[in-house]
Amino acid sequence: MSKKSFREKIQFYLIDCKTLPGKIIDFFIIFLNLLICGTFVAETYAISDGFRRTLWYLEIITVIFFVIEYLARWYGARDRVKHVIDVYSIIDLIAILPTIALLMFPGINVGVLRIVRVFRVLRVFRFLRFAKDPYFFFGNITWHLLKVMRLILTILIIFFVSSGLFWLVESPINAGVQNFGDAFYFTVIALTTVGFGDIIPISSSGKWVTVLMILSGIILIPWQASQIVKEWVHLSGKKKITCKKCGLIYHDKDASHCKSCGTVVFQEFTGD
Repeated sequence: MSKKSFREKIQFYLIDCKTLPGKIIDFFIIFLNLLICGTFVAETYAISDGFRRTLWYLEIITVIFFVIEYLARWYGARDRVKHVIDVYSIIDLIAILPTIALLMFPGINVGVLRIVRVFRVLRVFRFLRFAKDPYFFFGNITWHLLKVMRLILTILIIFFVSSGLFWLVESPINAGVQNFGDAFYFTVIALTTVGFGDIIPISSSGKWVTVLMILSGIILIPWQASQIVKEWVHLSGKKKITCKKCGLIYHDKDASHCKSCGTVVFQEFTGD
């Protein structure tokens, strides 16, 4: 077997990772994602200037790894042009650009700074990369379980992004929204339609964020949940037997042959 080139090794371990080094890389990237989201949340609280500087340095270090990861994925991609316009690559850029912008233009005006902060909230979308296929760290999982994971991830992303955006637009003028926790509390109350009324949007931007978070919640969550229920109903009348020829897993309970390729998958003999 021919020796892999450096580019092929990057592609194997970073893009098509099903090996131990690939899994370790994925775990490390997930840790960095959690870290970068955690720094954003921590900065919304009343903390000392020293701790705030530490969080800034931590963000710079994390983004450096993100830049290395982005360049490595681009270098190892089979089609580099297609990779650049891929939705996951665009999300990766969103995770990188805010910090680079702050480093290059430390004296940017308040309006631009608010836009940069909005992009920092969207970094949470990087977690979608780890739920795009059924190969998940310890081996293959079923598509059904993957859909459940996507539903949970969708709920978490909606809550995080909505809370972050609501804090960004309301915290300067709303005394009830002092930190991410206050915004998260409002998001939960709004999306669950409880409506205590102790925190309400004051600015027009806050009202639009509230409208968008509610619309995204009532559209995306029921849609993904309906897909899961639909699959449950579909599989309830099936039996799980893997076809040795084509790999089809689920078959009708009374089927003796695979509907996809016609191979015998199950035959029961009573014996005389």
